[in-house]
Amino acid sequence: MSSNGDYSFHDFKPGREDMAAEVLRGITGVQKYISPKFFYDEKGSVLFEQITTLPEYYLTRTEMALFDAKLPEISSFLPADLCVIEYGSGSSLKIRKLLQGLTPQAYVPVDISDEHLQQNARLLHADFSDLNVYPVCADFTHQFQLPEAVQPLQKFAFFPGSSIGNFEPEAARGFLINVREAVEYGGFLLIGVDRKKARQVLEAAYDDASGITAAFNLNVLSHLNTELNSNFDLNGFEHVASYDADAGCICMFLRSLVDQDVQIAGEKVSFSAGEHIHTENSYKYHPQEFIDLAASAGFEEVARYTDVDDQFGLYLLRGR
Repeated sequence: MSSNGDYSFHDFKPGREDMAAEVLRGITGVQKYISPKFFYDEKGSVLFEQITTLPEYYLTRTEMALFDAKLPEISSFLPADLCVIEYGSGSSLKIRKLLQGLTPQAYVPVDISDEHLQQNARLLHADFSDLNVYPVCADFTHQFQLPEAVQPLQKFAFFPGSSIGNFEPEAARGFLINVREAVEYGGFLLIGVDRKKARQVLEAAYDDASGITAAFNLNVLSHLNTELNSNFDLNGFEHVASYDADAGCICMFLRSLVDQDVQIAGEKVSFSAGEHIHTENSYKYHPQEFIDLAASAGFEEVARYTDVDDQFGLYLLRGR
């Protein structure tokens, strides 16, 4: 299908030297860590898509059902001259539902994985013939420049999948402040947020029986091997996921199985047997906890939705 809409790619991806510095800063601390944004090379993106279809991983199917039920109502709150900004170019199923329901003038997917980003963006550009598509390769945990072509449009940010939970609460507030600045006064944010619930449900969702989440977690080491000329042995680490009920947070780690040394960007880093690399947090929020967080970042609640089992929340917010 031919397309009448514009298409242009905007590359603000951090350089290799920036990535090396960030990884080494985290991996040489007292509590070693790797940012979860480095999960998403091409293979990591594919593995995450597989995770979203797992029976234990309730988040995606619950959020999709809310989209199906609530998008007509959500669209009634919005103007016609709309630009959708998706933070994290993830499941194409979600954005396709949104684009079909809202029929915006422009779509700006933002992701750090440039190959995955451009592949999805070009498919959408082909399938939505009148849509202007402007993919931006950037680290969206920091501020970035929106394409000039979308500046006159009303902004609608989209952050599904409870990815907000990957931020520490204060960092989540900082991210929401950046989104509020991007959408400006009167602009909108539609965001999916996982709710606090029973430990067994949460731990199963992040440590599935088929081992896909384990492969996803370990793949971050493979990504670093490729990007930073590292020599992690994936067989020397194992996936660990546990729920911290006091913090309301799932914590994911990679545990070293042996004493080992690894070369990372030219530096030697030692790991003791049993030592953990922290790779991801996933904070869960009661509804009012999240509304208070969003309000502190400059948003007001327009509407909130949840499923019949109160597992997941979908929030429509407006910049005030």
